[in-house]
Amino acid sequence: MSAGRTLNVLVTGGSGPSGIATARALRDAGHRVFTVGSDATRIEAAAAEAGDGVTPLVCNLASLADVRALRESIAGLAGRVDGVIHLVGGWRGAKGITDQSDDDWDFLERNAVTTLRNVTRVFFDDLAASDAGRFAMVSSTAVSAPTAAGASYAAAKAAAEAWTLAVADGFRRAHAATAGTGAPGQDSAAVIFVVKALVNAEMRAKAPDRKFPGFTDVADLAAAAAGLFSAPAGDLNGQRLLLSR
Repeated sequence: MSAGRTLNVLVTGGSGPSGIATARALRDAGHRVFTVGSDATRIEAAAAEAGDGVTPLVCNLASLADVRALRESIAGLAGRVDGVIHLVGGWRGAKGITDQSDDDWDFLERNAVTTLRNVTRVFFDDLAASDAGRFAMVSSTAVSAPTAAGASYAAAKAAAEAWTLAVADGFRRAHAATAGTGAPGQDSAAVIFVVKALVNAEMRAKAPDRKFPGFTDVADLAAAAAGLFSAPAGDLNGQRLLLSR
């Protein structure tokens, strides 16, 4: 656990409302925050909204070479990364099984799976070596109850969950490899936040009569992400944490 220590935390998919809220919560918790997006103008505006001290960076997370360059940039600025909150995603749906399009699948595979694979492969060693290493992704309740219309979306999220659970196993194995040297309890954890959907203040303002049943406010997601660094890694690693109400 961080025990109030300043950590280096990366928020991917930082341009949207959930990225802004999460970067702000991590900054308020005293951490050094790097927020990443694919568009320079958007990520710079998002970082400014999140607050002073949040550093915006541009990266195409679907490119392994670009993610490696991102790690080198952060290492030059602040050293090893202690946490990655992965918020890259998107949704595509159809009417049923037969009209699930290849274009939608390619979009979902790239955003939900490829970006996560790249980020975890590049930053795994940093997180495994940290005494407060944390990786988190956001998944969907659709994985447990997929519909025909959302088949591609649910399948991509399921693949991302499986990869994240494999990362959790990697952290367990990395700790086991050092346990014989007198290392204390496991320090690194990979977790899955599960939501039905996310909602923010702008969405509520646009639809004041809508109740958004079961939706998770981005502020609640942000608080859960910041809270990962004060909870024992052994209790978190490999867990699916339901945030839907």
